[in-house]
Amino acid sequence: MEYLGSCLCKGIKFRVIGDFESFYLCHCRYCRKDTGAAHAANLFSTTAKLEWIKTETEIKTYQPHKSNHVRAFCTNCGSALPNLQMDGKLLVVPAGCLDTKLKKRPDAHIFISNKASWDDSLEEINKFECLPE
Repeated sequence: MEYLGSCLCKGIKFRVIGDFESFYLCHCRYCRKDTGAAHAANLFSTTAKLEWIKTETEIKTYQPHKSNHVRAFCTNCGSALPNLQMDGKLLVVPAGCLDTKLKKRPDAHIFISNKASWDDSLEEINKFECLPE
């Protein structure tokens, strides 16, 4: 399989060739902080290859001290981007940065003991197609 992706400003574009073994919705404190949301949605692969197609802006990585959490992002728009972890053995791709439609569904919620206090029964709240008036 081939997946295409980009950052919000389109200054960075990439291709992932291969399959993802897992897709997790992570509720750890690092993922909640770095997304500003209830959880991160990350795809993981030990076999897929990452290819940068366009890098008009710089890609930065950040790793909190004494953690295994790594975040890659566009220095222009701040969008999360793929990164290699575990000495290049693990490719982590934020699902939201993919432009190719993803058929894989999340495998699990992880680190739910750290989930946000307001992240409960969200399927029960109102839903709108756009910003409500």
